[in-house]
Amino acid sequence: MLAAPSVAIDLPLKLLVREDATGAVWVNYPVCASAAETHGLAESFAQNISVIDIIARRAVEETSN
Repeated sequence: MLAAPSVAIDLPLKLLVREDATGAVWVNYPVCASAAETHGLAESFAQNISVIDIIARRAVEETSN
């Protein structure tokens, strides 16, 4: 956060997992690439926060089985 203090507004990263009235499960989370661009993060820092994409995909895969 020293490199881009404004990124603190978007941290910690969060996932919203919800079930709608039909029983469908939705996973929502911020697009890390846009947050990195918005706050001017270097590519190396952007990779650190992009792990949420992997976590979200795995969560969806786990609940789909």
